[in-house]
Amino acid sequence: MNDFQPGRPVLLRGGTVLPMDDARTVLTGTDVLVLDDRIAEVGRDLVAPEGAVVVDATDGIVMPGMIDTHRHMWQTAMRGYGADWTLTQYFVWYYLEHGKVFRPQDIHAGNTLAAIEALDAGVTTCVDWSHGLQTVDHAEAAVDALRSVPGRFVLAYGNIQQPPAVWSAAPEFRDFVARRITGDDMLGFQLAFDVTGDPAFPEKPAFEVARELGVAVTTHAGVWGATSDDGIQLMHDNGFMTPETIYVHSASLSADSYHRIAATGGSISVATESEQSAGQGYPPTWTIRAHGIPVSLSMDTSVWWSGDLFSAMRSTLGADRSREHLEAHAKGNTVTHSSLRAEHVVAWATRGGAAALGRSDIGSLEVGKKADVVLLKNEHSPVSFPVLNVYGHVAFQAQRGDVHTVLVNGRVVKHDGRLVGIDLAAARREVDETVSFLRDTLGEEEWRKGMNPDIPESKVLDNPYQYTDYQSSATRSGATAEA
Repeated sequence: MNDFQPGRPVLLRGGTVLPMDDARTVLTGTDVLVLDDRIAEVGRDLVAPEGAVVVDATDGIVMPGMIDTHRHMWQTAMRGYGADWTLTQYFVWYYLEHGKVFRPQDIHAGNTLAAIEALDAGVTTCVDWSHGLQTVDHAEAAVDALRSVPGRFVLAYGNIQQPPAVWSAAPEFRDFVARRITGDDMLGFQLAFDVTGDPAFPEKPAFEVARELGVAVTTHAGVWGATSDDGIQLMHDNGFMTPETIYVHSASLSADSYHRIAATGGSISVATESEQSAGQGYPPTWTIRAHGIPVSLSMDTSVWWSGDLFSAMRSTLGADRSREHLEAHAKGNTVTHSSLRAEHVVAWATRGGAAALGRSDIGSLEVGKKADVVLLKNEHSPVSFPVLNVYGHVAFQAQRGDVHTVLVNGRVVKHDGRLVGIDLAAARREVDETVSFLRDTLGEEEWRKGMNPDIPESKVLDNPYQYTDYQSSATRSGATAEA
């Protein structure tokens, strides 16, 4: 592993390369040369510079690093805990009850494990949708964790325990931004909060802070019973829908809201495993495509789902095609050609994420772009051959165990299926301590019940956003309120 010193040239030799260009080109028997942090050449029989590390990519697929635009990284220490949760159980557990017990070191533990997990699965850029930042100390811990792992991250700063207008205006928040967000391309910054639809628009000051700081807002939109068309209309009427805005899920919006997103140039982060399982609404790629809205993919949270984008691609194809078939059958017809193809979801997992983040220098393999590169190759797997439809292989056959080599910013962070220069044992000790703390704090009975908790009747349709009493037919409290 000492061969992979930062700055040493790397030549991936003889792979099947997916540049992810507009033509969806497939280059066979092709080399990719990385010098410093950039892709220097893509072609056949390239000359290896003196001192270069040559990686045999024969029988492998070389593609851009994948980009996840919405992952609650702080929750990763609780991997799989909520496998049987509904969205209501998630809201009650994190928003209303136990999310507030997380200490800064628990945020650090979750972020560290999530960051490592992302690299292991070939996700070279990840948006940390970090809505557990109750204090600036929690935010410091989140950034410390991201900086400790050699990936590319975006801190989407949020705090579900406080109104967005309050935490975004706090002097300590401004001081944090001035000190820790330095503008380098390894750590981006967004504001993360949701819009309840309250006509008083209590989130407006937070949008104004984002505008003043010149950063994007990422928001959970179209989440059934929580955020609705009312929030989209408020954003639009007040001029806060921009091309940089990322709308997460957007699974239960009206055509009018999709028109507004399309007209203002925003993009949608689809987390299909989440939408299928938790109840935000049916995964919306079918209607997003109809409106011409750019798409990126995300996995949401490891408290439920897999922390890779192979599952995201696979589940997205399945959900979109399932709806297409059901609609055709209801009309007595049949589908002869799938509208959503494997090449589309691979593009969403790479170029789509780059476009959503405004990063034209990542998401594809082109000379001069940042060297975020993934090699899929597994000589020990019978599923690694034959590779006939390359995009189909990536979307339906590949998995994290097939991620052979990963480069981020020209640095090799995984090779031959093993992470490079990462102390996994230390991350495990840190996570174990957080799990022990949570179990002790909640008590063993509450911890056990929390995996499938009973929900008091008063909280079944309770508003998870406690800074407003607003109720409507579209909110979780709507069953007892006027429309």
